Amino acid sequence: MAEVIHEITPLSERDCFYVVDRHKKEFTYPIHCHSEYELNFIENASGVRRTVGDSVETIGDYDMVLITGNELEHVWEQGDCTSEDIHEITIQFSSELFTEALLNKNQFGSIQTMLENAKCGIKFSMSTIMKVYTRLTDFAIKKPSFHSFISLLELLYELSLANDSVVLSSTSFAKIETQSESRRVQKVQNYVRDHYNEEIRLKDLAKMVGMTSVAFSRFFRQRTGRTLSEYIIEQRLGHAARLLVDSTQTVAEICFDCGFNTLSNFNRLFKRSKGCTPKVFRDNYQKRKIII
Repeated sequence: MAEVIHEITPLSERDCFYVVDRHKKEFTYPIHCHSEYELNFIENASGVRRTVGDSVETIGDYDMVLITGNELEHVWEQGDCTSEDIHEITIQFSSELFTEALLNKNQFGSIQTMLENAKCGIKFSMSTIMKVYTRLTDFAIKKPSFHSFISLLELLYELSLANDSVVLSSTSFAKIETQSESRRVQKVQNYVRDHYNEEIRLKDLAKMVGMTSVAFSRFFRQRTGRTLSEYIIEQRLGHAARLLVDSTQTVAEICFDCGFNTLSNFNRLFKRSKGCTPKVFRDNYQKRKIII
């Protein structure tokens, strides 16, 4: 049976972090996941295809991604890249470094938010990469020490200040429960998570939180940055992508099990979101797995 590799990383129990700075011509490692947090930087690799959860993108000359999801599948594949000198810096560090007590301190607020978002994988913009480029490359050549660990904290802090990082995988695919500062939004999100495969009406959700439909629509968009309809579709597509990867159900069965009314509508929405049809998405994921 095809499975995703659960990587045993070189990070030992006695080390705070592990870093590797390498130059290579191609990516050959299959899709995998691991419990360690990972910051991965790549340059001179335009055309490489990056998969994080149900996000599949072709990267440009620079790419930097932070992944903190324990079981979040990810891989970088050669794609159309023809570079003869791909530069990659990978930093892995244990989640045990950041206890709840530490992250709850005011000085760690931005890092806490970043690590939480990175459970679905986050990518950093070119401007952010350029801001930390020298710090990152200097850090990669230092010998592991107390001072280099402080440098890692400084690097993470600088990254956490970026306000234009992008979440990659859907929460439903990554099996992450969303958290909102608004109790009303959280109540609705919990309901959608539990009833995504059923018919969900705006008026019922609005009534649930004691608001009119118009007021709730405006309120939800202001708090989440997307419409209620967009949020529901995103959750359903994430669950569908997960079933395409983990089950042998047919595309039609997955379509209706995830709350979509017609197969044509499901295919259209899926392709618009993921850039390919459900069948192609499943086939590509299977090709990235190995037999164990």
